[in-house]
Amino acid sequence: MRLFSVLLFVSFSTFAQSKQFGLLLENDLYTSSVNDKYYTNGIELFYRYLSKDTTAGTIKKIYEFRAGQHIYNPQTVKAEDPGVHDRPFAGYLFGQAQKGWFYRNESVFKLSLQGGVIGPSSLAEEFQRGIHNVFGYKPVRGWDYQVHDLIAMQLHGFYSHPIAKSNQVDLHVKANAFAGTAFTGANLSLLSRISLKPLLPIFDSALYGASVSADPKAYEQQSEFFFYIAPGIGYQVYDATIQGSMFNEDSPITWDLAPVRFIGEAGFRFRKNRWDLAYVFMYRGKEVDNWVNEGFFFGSIQAAWLID
Repeated sequence: MRLFSVLLFVSFSTFAQSKQFGLLLENDLYTSSVNDKYYTNGIELFYRYLSKDTTAGTIKKIYEFRAGQHIYNPQTVKAEDPGVHDRPFAGYLFGQAQKGWFYRNESVFKLSLQGGVIGPSSLAEEFQRGIHNVFGYKPVRGWDYQVHDLIAMQLHGFYSHPIAKSNQVDLHVKANAFAGTAFTGANLSLLSRISLKPLLPIFDSALYGASVSADPKAYEQQSEFFFYIAPGIGYQVYDATIQGSMFNEDSPITWDLAPVRFIGEAGFRFRKNRWDLAYVFMYRGKEVDNWVNEGFFFGSIQAAWLID
C-alpha cells in the first residue's frame, strides 16, 4: 500500500507536465425519452497526465487512470417474468490503467489493463434503483435474475492510423482488440473528422484524449470544434454480461451471442481554453442470438478540464 501511494504521488507530480480530469456519462435516454434497454447507463471518472519521455518518432506518451460502472438491462426494466429477459440484467464495476503512444505521423497506439467485477458486487442494481427513485422513473424489477459474480481481468489494445488528410477533413482506420474473463473480441472502423477550421493533428486533438500538452501556451493557442463519424464492424467472441462466467454455469439467465454486429458512432467535440466537451451518438447492432433482441443506441456526454 505504501509503495502504491509513492507511485501515485510520483505520477501526480514529478512526471506530470500537464493533467486532465474528466467525467463520462452514457445513457440511452440521452438519445430518446422512450429508449431504455440493453446498455442503459455508464459512468466513468478519468485522470490523464503527460509523460516527459518522448522519442524521435513519439511526440507524446499519455498515462490514464479510469474507474467506472456499466449497467445492462433486458428489453424492459419491468421484467418480473424471466421469460421476457432477451438479455440478462448485469453490472460491471472496474478500474483501468492505460498508456498511449502518439506518433508524429499521427498514428496512435494504446494499451490498457482493466480489473473489476461483474454481478451483484458491481452495485449496479442499487445504483439503478436509486436513480429511478430519485427521478421518479418506473420501478425496476428483474434484478433477481442478474448474472452472478465473476472477477473481470481484461487486456485492451487500440491502434489508429491516418489514411488521408486535408486542412478540414481527414480519414483514419482504427482497430481495437480485447481479451479477458469478461469480454473478448475486436472492432474495426473508419473514422473521419470534419471541421470548418483547420484540424489539429491527432497528437494534439481531443479525439483520442491528447489535449494534454507540455506547452503552457497550448491552452490559449489551440482550440477545436469538429464533427466526426466512425462506422465499423465488430466481432464478439465472449461477453460475460450475456453468457455468464466462462468458469461455471450458475447464472440464472444466459444467452448465446450474435457474434458479428455493425457498430457506429457520430458526434461533436469542442475544446476551448481548458474545457474539453463532447457529445456522441452510439449505435450497436444485435448482440444476443434470439428473435426479440435487436440493435440499440445510446448517447455519450463527456466533460473534462485541463490543469497545468
